Amino acid sequence: MSRWKQLPDSLDPQLRQLVVLLREHKDRSGLSIAALAARTGVSKSSWDRYLNGRVTPPKKAVELLAQACGTQPAPLVELRELAAAREGGGETQEAQGTQEAQEPPERETEPESEPLVTAGAADPQSELGTPTTRVHQPVPWAAIVLTSVTTALAMMIGLLLLAPWENASRAVVDAEGGNRKPYTGPAHPVLGEFVYEPGKEYACEVQKDSGDGLLYAGYSRTHTEMIQQDASRWSVVEAQCLLAYHGIAPGVVDGSFGRNTERAARRLQDRARIAVDGIVGPDTWKALRT
Repeated sequence: MSRWKQLPDSLDPQLRQLVVLLREHKDRSGLSIAALAARTGVSKSSWDRYLNGRVTPPKKAVELLAQACGTQPAPLVELRELAAAREGGGETQEAQGTQEAQEPPERETEPESEPLVTAGAADPQSELGTPTTRVHQPVPWAAIVLTSVTTALAMMIGLLLLAPWENASRAVVDAEGGNRKPYTGPAHPVLGEFVYEPGKEYACEVQKDSGDGLLYAGYSRTHTEMIQQDASRWSVVEAQCLLAYHGIAPGVVDGSFGRNTERAARRLQDRARIAVDGIVGPDTWKALRT
């Protein structure tokens, strides 16, 4: 990885972004400055100026770097055009790039190694010997802040709209007292609403239904309800009983979907060759009830 020197704070934002991307592509390719010069036909001194932000690289040089590093040139060229337009020297830089692309690469006098790229004072002359004038424009902070605020608001609205469809085990409002309590699923026709009691274990009597030929433990007849870790309800008791029936111990059959139940669900899913995610859904219920 090259030891790049920090770019000056006064550098135009568009040119800064272009230089950073060019540096990243060069580093990923593993090419040294000398090797990059040999592959592109652009001199090492020119690449030193381009990669330190002293001169806006011409379009041809950007395309050659992209080709040498095995990346798409279009995004880099587009960013280069924006930087050149802000600088107001696009035509001069284009002519400069044509001349540099035709220059033979400098001859290496020592084994190829990554040189330390340094950024000194601003180069008083361009490749053609003509002083390079850079017009700096203020950063549009107001537009940037407005865009960030708009994006944040959009994300918040999206989360609020999606919240009601998230995991049903989240707390819901009690209509009578206004207090929040964990969602416990539909009430059992005989046993009533599920209430988790620490230390209590439910008995499992799994039988095959004479109607559909599927297995039931008597706590829930769901085939599609989604349950996962932290859920507490009758369908969890049902799943735990069916897991135990299939010879995969879910831990204590207490109606609380903990880590042991999740591990057991994953083992069943792997055995049934379905998605292994530890979440009991339609496919997992199908495997449990057969």
